[in-house]
Amino acid sequence: MVNIALYKPDIPQNTAAVVRLAACLDLRVHIIEPCGFNLDDPRFKRVVMDYIKVSKILRYENFENFIKKNSKSRIVLMTTKAKNLIMFLNLKRKIFYFLVEKVLEYLTRYMKKLKIR
Repeated sequence: MVNIALYKPDIPQNTAAVVRLAACLDLRVHIIEPCGFNLDDPRFKRVVMDYIKVSKILRYENFENFIKKNSKSRIVLMTTKAKNLIMFLNLKRKIFYFLVEKVLEYLTRYMKKLKIR
């Protein structure tokens, strides 16, 4: 199963668009706190519309909790600076996509510390 994980999302409209797309594709959205807005934010609600009722949103207090609860899953960082294209990945296991261009440096350091490749 493919999942979408958002690390510290701070733009309600973009997050809502991801939630709406995930609801249409029956995907789970994992929000790793701190989130830069409340899910009751009018900007979020305007974009997410009624899809919030059918969406599957899981929230985590921090990145460490996310890793602990999903330790058996494969994690893929998505960035425009990637050397490998996503179409060449082996998609047989559960995957989390991170849409986190702005925090890529932090996550890369953290993952090296935990010896995650």
